Amino acid sequence: MSWGMVYLTNAQNGIAGISRKSWMFLILSGLATGASWLCYYRALQMGEASKVVPIDKLSVVITLVLAFVILHEPFTAKSLGGCILIGAGTLLMVL
Repeated sequence: MSWGMVYLTNAQNGIAGISRKSWMFLILSGLATGASWLCYYRALQMGEASKVVPIDKLSVVITLVLAFVILHEPFTAKSLGGCILIGAGTLLMVL
């Protein structure tokens, strides 16, 4: 899908300008994403979706918190509100 969007937006001429380091991180990111989905589907096979899905959804909250703590990204009212809503929704799924 990503490559399709590159060609759809006619941005393929920028591909040659991607550094070797960036390529490495893109490839590692793709592998990690694939492994993550495989683990997610395996967890769904082994357990109940009502218990597996909330754990997956909490990853968004954890990412927001880590971005604030480690990367010092600004924590705006919008991101705080989203974090609270996602956390509340996850809690409702668990109950």
